[in-house]
Amino acid sequence: MPNFGGHALRRALTFVGIAGIAASGLQTPARAAETRSSLPPAVQIVDDRATPATRSLFAYLQQTQGNGILFGHQHDLSHGFTFDTPTGKASDTKAAVGDYPAVFGWDTLILEGKERPGAPGASEAANTKALSWALEQGDARGGVNTLSAHLPNFVTGGGFYDTSGRVVSQILPGGAKNAAFRAFLDRIAAAVTGARRRDGSAIPVIFRPFHENNGGWFWWGAGHTTSAEYVEIYRYTVEYLRDTKQVHNLLYAYSPNSGFGGDPTGYLKTYPGDEFVDILGYDAYDGTSGSAAWLNGLVKDLGMVVRLADQRGKVAAYTEFGESGPEGGDPQWFTKLLGALEADPLARRVSFMLTWANFGGTNRAYVPYPAHDGVPAHVMLPDFTAFANDPYSVFASGVHGAFFVRTRPVHNAPYLHLVTPTDRQRVTTTQAKVRVRVTGAAAGRIIYSVNDGPGRPLRRDADGFYSADWSIDPSWLDNRKVTLTVKATVHGRVLTDSALVLLGEVPPLAAGWVDDFEGYAGDDLTLSEAYSHVNTNTTALSPRHKSAGSYGLAYGYDFASAGYTGIGKPIDADWSVFSSLQLWLQGDGSGNGATLQLVADGVYFEYNVPLTSTAGQNIVAPFNEFKPAPWDTAHAGAVLDAAHLSKLTAFNLYLGHGDGAPTSGVVYVDDIRAA
Repeated sequence: MPNFGGHALRRALTFVGIAGIAASGLQTPARAAETRSSLPPAVQIVDDRATPATRSLFAYLQQTQGNGILFGHQHDLSHGFTFDTPTGKASDTKAAVGDYPAVFGWDTLILEGKERPGAPGASEAANTKALSWALEQGDARGGVNTLSAHLPNFVTGGGFYDTSGRVVSQILPGGAKNAAFRAFLDRIAAAVTGARRRDGSAIPVIFRPFHENNGGWFWWGAGHTTSAEYVEIYRYTVEYLRDTKQVHNLLYAYSPNSGFGGDPTGYLKTYPGDEFVDILGYDAYDGTSGSAAWLNGLVKDLGMVVRLADQRGKVAAYTEFGESGPEGGDPQWFTKLLGALEADPLARRVSFMLTWANFGGTNRAYVPYPAHDGVPAHVMLPDFTAFANDPYSVFASGVHGAFFVRTRPVHNAPYLHLVTPTDRQRVTTTQAKVRVRVTGAAAGRIIYSVNDGPGRPLRRDADGFYSADWSIDPSWLDNRKVTLTVKATVHGRVLTDSALVLLGEVPPLAAGWVDDFEGYAGDDLTLSEAYSHVNTNTTALSPRHKSAGSYGLAYGYDFASAGYTGIGKPIDADWSVFSSLQLWLQGDGSGNGATLQLVADGVYFEYNVPLTSTAGQNIVAPFNEFKPAPWDTAHAGAVLDAAHLSKLTAFNLYLGHGDGAPTSGVVYVDDIRAA
């Protein structure tokens, strides 16, 4: 791409398609032949019936990678420090640097009236119209729109942070709350299809549902659902919007949270598949004020995401970023971040980077603001201005041709997937429903079989699935594992999918127990699914290192890209009658340390344990010796008393890197319980 000169144009990213090459006189013999063919570039995306503008946006994002990064801001036109009322033009970004962001982020919370321009108490129709209006304003300012989804808890009626109720299993087809979930998707469909330009065409939107799912803070996150359930609810969402609701102005983004140490295994653990994702995203906030370790880990992970996107013909994006440490801790934070990205040959190719909203009041300013209404300018404003003036950052005035590239769609091949039961699902009854979705073509003969037994036919049902009742021998409900396989003949090809299904109930743990590691049918993946994972670690069942029973936990750590790592398990319990936390622990003789963390009534309480002993020992951690986490300054004086213990929500086990200690190793844990 050419380097644009001048203040206004030096950040411009223009898609130069075949016609543009011809007009510019930049033809090589090969490109001249391509021009003569008059064929626009082919684009293969999730929706092969997407609008021309939606295909164009994908082509633009893909082809401009490496020539600059589009800057994005969540709720830029609806929330801010420099304005009170959303007008569609007022913007903290515009007030700060004289230009709008290139990417405008919005959220489905607008549909609930919980974020502007939605309004509390307004009708569904009014808030649906408000989201359409927001998308239209972002488009009118010359930017690209993205839509994230902080969805309500469809089981309890709570919010997205309410992790109770095993929600994903309940909103999948056949679940008790599937209809409620569909009704919410209907509202999303109405809002995005209602966002129109003056010529009546639908505005393209990047839809980013179920983000940061590898963390445990949302109900769709790790520990609250399985990887297979996550994959299927993502797929269901795409198929419902695209095929049932006929929404054709969406690109679909997948965006786990940091960090993976550059290893794609964890990133792809819940990947819905190339057939369902257009944009490979990644969310990472910096709580270290721009430390070298954080920047190095970020660049390594973003490079991994770019590499995966290139291999799959997708677009890579830094879908959420921001400084979450002491505000203004590093006055050069923005330029250091951009410099680190630009310097790496892979990380520099992310298409856009979006920071979070300026919700105003006492909340953090993710976009620094200028002096206003007697308030002095944000301490990071000079650096943000330098960031905006850097030729590698692209704001709205630098976005040219994103929606007007002539393309031709590539039709997607037929695709089959097993919807229920999901992989590693536990079935405890003698009847289960097998559901299969086939897209892109009508299936001929379609059957299911168990452990390669005789095939049984499935029939298309009223909801568009191929389904059948699976009758299970009662004697099989003994905690055994079986493989259920589905096969369909489509256009002479055999398509297949399978799932490992666990049969029978596991006896519940006694009151006060977190885990004895006996209820996973000896399966390491099932164990991993029960926990959330922070930074780089591995979990496996250990038949040798244990306190009692058949298994303990082998917990492998790796501090190469971060100074700590953690696993966590959700708990919904009242521990007010107990006085201590106990567990069996075998350290590795290192100078590293373990932190036992209990989340009680919203407060994070911690107790530290060394890993110096290599002999297995019982650890007793009295509750009155737990202290609030050092970073949880809002609860610095809190005490882990009966009132807090009555509202216990999570147990986490963190391992931290000690000075001069090894960066990798394995420790063993068993029988975690209150006493």
